[in-house]
Amino acid sequence: MISVRNVSKVYNGSVKALDSVSLHIEKGEFVFVVGASGAGKSTLIKMMYREETPSSGQVFVLGKDLSRIRRREVPYLRRRIGVVFQDFKLLEEKNAWENVSFALEVTGTPRREINRRVSQVLNLVGLLDRRDAFPSELSGGEQQRIAIARALVRNPDILLADEPSGNLDPKTSMEIFNLLERASLYGTTLVVATHAQDIVNKLRKRVVELRDGTLVRDERRGAYNY
Repeated sequence: MISVRNVSKVYNGSVKALDSVSLHIEKGEFVFVVGASGAGKSTLIKMMYREETPSSGQVFVLGKDLSRIRRREVPYLRRRIGVVFQDFKLLEEKNAWENVSFALEVTGTPRREINRRVSQVLNLVGLLDRRDAFPSELSGGEQQRIAIARALVRNPDILLADEPSGNLDPKTSMEIFNLLERASLYGTTLVVATHAQDIVNKLRKRVVELRDGTLVRDERRGAYNY
């Protein structure tokens, strides 16, 4: 599903964000990427949806070498990948329903199918009754739920999340991670970069740890720290 092969990333000619990282993730796995700020977590996540490309090495996602695909192919690849960000990235001028449906409208999905899928995912995240609310009318936790619904509405093969609970309180953070765990039960592959130690320790998924751009640990049913 995802294969990172001896990948390094250097910025400005000398700043090494990743250093010879190799990692293989199977379909349906739930993987936490942990490490201190600046360890390379976000860079690794960005590699997986081709926001960044390696300075050396290869990244294969859904059978494609992301260093070799043409620029015009990237949007089609991303239709199979959902991405959740720390700062939500919702469209302020659209309500909850419209924020989620927009992800399908841009791909030409028929209106009837859009209505079915948006209702389904808003119900999944528990916010169907808030469908008409705008981002400014939603709490941080509700905004993140809408962002997750938007990421899930296209039934992605892979869901990537970069610090999805970074701006949320512990209780809301746990609710967000429970939603992500539910998504994995449907066969979606999840890769989540996080600092949420308590949640990582509680869920006991696969843990990949980065330190100064180097992969130092890959542990099944792991905890945040050794």
